Amino acid sequence: MKSFIIAILVGLLFLTGCGSQKNMNIVQKKVVPTWYVNPPKTTLTTLYAIGEAANKDEAVANALNNMTSALSASVATQLNSEKLRISSYELLESTELGFRQHIVLITSDKQKLFESLKSELEQKFALIEKETEPLDRYHAIKQLSIYSKAKSNVQNVENTLIVMNVLNSGFDGKEYLDKASRINSDYDKLISSITFTIESNSEAKNLESLIANGLSEKKLQIKYGTGKKHFVITVTSKNQKAFSRGFTIASAEIDIRTRDYRGSVIGSNKLNIIGESTQGYEIAKENVAIKLNEMIKKDGIANVIGLDL
Repeated sequence: MKSFIIAILVGLLFLTGCGSQKNMNIVQKKVVPTWYVNPPKTTLTTLYAIGEAANKDEAVANALNNMTSALSASVATQLNSEKLRISSYELLESTELGFRQHIVLITSDKQKLFESLKSELEQKFALIEKETEPLDRYHAIKQLSIYSKAKSNVQNVENTLIVMNVLNSGFDGKEYLDKASRINSDYDKLISSITFTIESNSEAKNLESLIANGLSEKKLQIKYGTGKKHFVITVTSKNQKAFSRGFTIASAEIDIRTRDYRGSVIGSNKLNIIGESTQGYEIAKENVAIKLNEMIKKDGIANVIGLDL
């Protein structure tokens, strides 16, 4: 009997030891590879960078950011690396060290990277030129939308040129800077020539200034005008009065329409906003205005009035 008990205890100790060994194997981390501890140094022709993150894709993205910042000291102080997309690179090493810990080593040939950035710039401007060529067939708001996107697409051109100049000191990017400058200038000229007037019924009078302020923040002018670049925004509200648990309710059905010089509707939106107050109907209507103003700040004036600006 005694020998039987001893055998059981020995078996339990053996199982416990195996379990502990398995746990140790599970939590044991891999050794950090040499290529990560002492990564290759960037040379005159080749860039190297390491990155770490919870997964492989994020680690590569971090490595690309590190590569951009490491191009030169001058770039690091002038360039927001997150805005530059490096597409010409090679993944040399990739290792999963542990749970949600991935490390990578990437490389990029400087000349290939330069050519890649130059090709992307040329494609970008070719597309913008294609989109802005047929502007005469569109009304001014559509033209503004096209130029707004073009302006957004060229806002990082100067940073890209800084990197390209570091990669190739003989490169002159003035041609691209001039193109970007013309796009910005054309946008500014167009937006300064567009005017709006706002009309409303009696129940929407307190909403006019909110829409006017939203347009003004986008540098659009609110004033009387005529011609192809003048637009009329009509705001109509149908309000219903109700009472509930001590509150006065103002239920507003708001219809917003923008028309061009020919009277054609080029943008519209319908909103249902409920205002409430314990101080009467007029205050409840002001609560509708407050909620509309919050909507404009959150979603943007373009979304609220249904116009692509």
